[in-house]
Amino acid sequence: MKIDVTLKITPKMVTDAQGNEKKTLVGHLGTHFDVMDKEFPLAYTERAGIVFDVSSVKGRDIDVDDIHLDQVNAKMFVAFYTGFIEEEDYGTRKYFTEHPQLSKKLIEALLQKEISIIGVDFAGVRRGKEHTPTDQYCADHGVFIIENLCNLKKVLESGGKMMVHTYPMHYAEITGLPCRVIMEVQP
Repeated sequence: MKIDVTLKITPKMVTDAQGNEKKTLVGHLGTHFDVMDKEFPLAYTERAGIVFDVSSVKGRDIDVDDIHLDQVNAKMFVAFYTGFIEEEDYGTRKYFTEHPQLSKKLIEALLQKEISIIGVDFAGVRRGKEHTPTDQYCADHGVFIIENLCNLKKVLESGGKMMVHTYPMHYAEITGLPCRVIMEVQP
């Protein structure tokens, strides 16, 4: 079963986002990753994937102890379901400034596992001034971060192994690449 986890953008969402986040122009709107002076390798378009349900984590960073790190293998697409994109409308100020975030320790543990992609259902793995440097740090280690995924709860309910298909737009000289992400679940 294929599940589209790409956020569908409406004109209202565009207006809201551009009113609350200055970087939501072409490349940073909806489901996308920040390029961070790198090129997305074609090998990353298909990766084994896993989605961790961390929706019960509230009021603190999502940490290593919140997932089963032993289930993570090299070259994987590792996604985090928090439910935030379902609770807070994409494009609002709160969506961009008060979203969950991964702990630095968890990010480092994922990089040590040599994964390919981190996917989140919120606006970034870190907030505020830590957002861009963390994206760059991950990119420098060969890991791209895909923001604003949706339908991850449906993926979790489907269970089983999955192959994740990620297809970014072929833009040049911009800082963000919109992409389509499809999770193919095999129960």
